[in-house]
Amino acid sequence: MLPFSYKLESLTFCAMFLCFVFNSIFATTDFDFGTLTVSSLKLLGDAHLNNRSVRLTRDLQVPDSGSGRALYSKPVRFREPGTHKPTSFSTFFSFSITNLNPSSIGGGLAFVISPDGDFVGAGGGSLGLLDDKGRSSGFVAVEFDTFMDVEFRDINGNHVGLDLNSVISSQVGDLGALDIDLKSGNVINSWIEYDASFGVFEISVSYSNLKPKTPIISVSSNLHEYVNDFMYVGFSGSTQGSTEIHNIEWWSFSSSFPSNSGSTSFPPPPTEATLTNPTANSVGRPPSPPPSSSCHNQLCKEGPGAVAGVVTAGVLFLALLAGGSIWVYSKKLKDMKKSDHSIASEMIKTPKQFTYKELKAATRCFNANRIIGNGAFGTVYKGILPDNGDIVAVKRCSHNRQGKDEFLSELLIIGTLRHRNLVRLQGWCQEKGEILLVYDLMTNGSLDKALFEAKTPLPWPHRHKILLGVASALAYLHQECDNQVIHRDVKTSNIMLDEAFNAKLGDFGLARQVEHDKSPDAAAAAGTMGYLAPEYFLTGRATDKTDVFSYGAVALEVAGGRRPIERDGNAAGKSRPSGNLVEWVWGLHREGRLLDAADTKLEGDFDEAEMRRVLLVGLACSHPNPASRPTMRSVVQMLVGEAEVPMVPTTKPSTSLSTSQLLLNLQDCI
Repeated sequence: MLPFSYKLESLTFCAMFLCFVFNSIFATTDFDFGTLTVSSLKLLGDAHLNNRSVRLTRDLQVPDSGSGRALYSKPVRFREPGTHKPTSFSTFFSFSITNLNPSSIGGGLAFVISPDGDFVGAGGGSLGLLDDKGRSSGFVAVEFDTFMDVEFRDINGNHVGLDLNSVISSQVGDLGALDIDLKSGNVINSWIEYDASFGVFEISVSYSNLKPKTPIISVSSNLHEYVNDFMYVGFSGSTQGSTEIHNIEWWSFSSSFPSNSGSTSFPPPPTEATLTNPTANSVGRPPSPPPSSSCHNQLCKEGPGAVAGVVTAGVLFLALLAGGSIWVYSKKLKDMKKSDHSIASEMIKTPKQFTYKELKAATRCFNANRIIGNGAFGTVYKGILPDNGDIVAVKRCSHNRQGKDEFLSELLIIGTLRHRNLVRLQGWCQEKGEILLVYDLMTNGSLDKALFEAKTPLPWPHRHKILLGVASALAYLHQECDNQVIHRDVKTSNIMLDEAFNAKLGDFGLARQVEHDKSPDAAAAAGTMGYLAPEYFLTGRATDKTDVFSYGAVALEVAGGRRPIERDGNAAGKSRPSGNLVEWVWGLHREGRLLDAADTKLEGDFDEAEMRRVLLVGLACSHPNPASRPTMRSVVQMLVGEAEVPMVPTTKPSTSLSTSQLLLNLQDCI
């Protein structure tokens, strides 16, 4: 029979655990788009799903007025029972506002906390927060208003405001002061936080994934005056005789009550110390049970010699076991320390070393719904850092030797590079047999998706700026670093776009560093078909000129809106020999129809001189003879008009490599 003290300690532990669980279930809420299902959302009015985003208003070509609301389906506790003390909460969301007819004026959207989970407001300037008679059941909202309504005392048609039971904002911030245009169609990020301990509301807005150091609105407010015990959270949007579309691209929400709050404060969960240290708990640990009488009596019958033999054998066995364990552990520890030291010595220039726990929390345990990209050597996850709310891209290497080698190469190289057109490495982590890299998250994704998957064509000024940025990055890698860096995998899927469509070259897993004026070592050709220089197949030597060839393929792809190699031999009604973009463009150049290579989706909306220059630069970089290709520094000068494009022959020069040699090496690369 167990001692009473042991039972009491067990009951105490169970009570503490149940209190902790009760507190976790009923006092906190935590979710994001990655963990939400369709059944977790209430879509009201005009709100509907659109791919992976939530659209609050309808897609109308003709101006109209309407409203929609998207809410988390379960009510969230906002006040403690009895004390009515409010919860602290934080929410982050990404949104975009576009207008199909720019001449029409819109409404806007709002993050809303509402007591009614079924209310849908009227269309017009109230953002769906009021009914058609100007009434509501009360709300707390942060509005992003695209229409200046004199009735609601709006300061302009581009502001953020804190609304407390009224669409006349109690606090307003001019987004123009932050160079943010709500109607630009760009993805905008917002952080809203309420600290119940100090009663402070803070609202931050940025194009960047990094949370601004200074909020646009910071105001003291007692939330409990405006909320009930339970409220619904979500978004409301409206149109006012316009074709404005309101998209919620990402949303995360978290709430919790201060730990020192009144009567509903629960004891903390038991720690390891309280369970193992008798002085750390008022309930003493039960004494160790005595050895069983049967065992004790048997040993006594065998006499002291038997006891001594058993003890000696046991001690010897334990000593051998301990010695072996210590040897294995010390060897493993020594190897780990040696490995960590060698990596750490190389990583001293990188910004930050994250912990595995941080990155696991940021990616929701590497949730599949957080995946934003997959590569040959790893998976990229969207992450929200728990300490500051920054949004990042977390690259997790494949669990194989080659994958780890590529990641280590990427870490060692990019950790020393600094350029405005390179993806910025925020930090890294090497724990639990894994290597993780943390980068700035690029709001507009990769260039290939912008070219081939976006609903609207990428405008020509954006394309020209992107090509100039990539050329600048390659010129830096080839000629301005201490050691020359050969990227070896320049392609549109490795070019990322930030919120302003600035190009950021990334993925340095295949990159190699070479001393200037030194010949690189031969290796198996690596890269992607369509972007690889012909001589690279034969020699296996990657040089700056092989990167130039890849850039040429990218330039033609961006200008023409077609991939370097397509299995379909017919593109936009124009035959392309062998489905090879370079061959096709060279053929048009031979016929004097070079501008026919321009992307038909642009519908002629481009500068013809710039387009011609980009196409000629693409052909010059794609020259079969490496010595005839320009340097990336000269490419930059050509694109900005400071240098003339070299004479590009109307007929593509023949390569000095034999067809059989190319086929043999091509088979090795597939």
